[in-house]
Amino acid sequence: MGEQPSLFGPDLGTFQKKPSKIGFQRLRVLITVKAAPNPSETYGETVCVAALRLDVEHPGWIRLYPINFRELDGNSRFRKYDVVTVEAKPAANDPRAESWRPRADSFVVERHLDGWPKRMAYIDDSIETSMCDLVAAVRRHPAARSLAAVRPKEILSLEIERHPGWTPAEQRKIDQYVRQLGLFDSAPRMALQAPRFKAWYRYRCHSSHCNTHRQGIYDWELVALQRSVDSRDDAGVEQAVREKFWDLMCAPDRDTIFYVGNQQAHPQSFIVLGVVYPRRLTVRRPNETALERPPAPRHDGNAVHRPRNT
Repeated sequence: MGEQPSLFGPDLGTFQKKPSKIGFQRLRVLITVKAAPNPSETYGETVCVAALRLDVEHPGWIRLYPINFRELDGNSRFRKYDVVTVEAKPAANDPRAESWRPRADSFVVERHLDGWPKRMAYIDDSIETSMCDLVAAVRRHPAARSLAAVRPKEILSLEIERHPGWTPAEQRKIDQYVRQLGLFDSAPRMALQAPRFKAWYRYRCHSSHCNTHRQGIYDWELVALQRSVDSRDDAGVEQAVREKFWDLMCAPDRDTIFYVGNQQAHPQSFIVLGVVYPRRLTVRRPNETALERPPAPRHDGNAVHRPRNT
């Protein structure tokens, strides 16, 4: 008999707690996020991965970090929406309950979920509507949830700016890593290149007092897309970003949802880690005629004003 997803998502009104066991445990998860790589002195670049736990006794979000994705061997490579098992332990230096430290060579891919219907069967129960409530919860309690999926009420703009390049501190980390030669390195290490552009979504959530949210996009796909069109000039690269992250992901016929997470050093600052964008489907509620979820109003993707960052 085939596996069935849980009918109930994580309890959105409670806080996760750090597990009492501090050693490595075998976890089973659905990968939902691969964030953009960041410079690291030890690993060259690190990637933060977010997932939904499929362990029935421990449902909810989990953050797996650090991962040097380029150095994973073929057997440990995984994609978004892969169901995987991994050995990991609670991150001792991160107070966020969702943060775990994985053993890089322990990822085992079970299967891949093709198509939005199969994926949404797992994600639907974990979708929320108020980004404001998430921020308020962290202000009240630092251990409040640091990962979520939020369905916006109104998507106002996609804002794109030239990437300023790595900071001096980030560049020092990259240089230090490149100068090192590991025992098993057969070729010089490659330096992590900064993408040409950064991007932000500006949107309004369903909270009645929402004053809009402007959140940076730290999705692996944003970086990978720019690399794939690197031969284009700046205008061409920016056009490619807008076509995918605005024209496609935020189209009126898409049910756009943002994966969001906060930063350990700045817990009240949430960023967009990825985008869910299945086509809108007509649904029938009990004793009602067929209905369709109304699209989140969408405004000019070229807007340039800069509201308060939440």
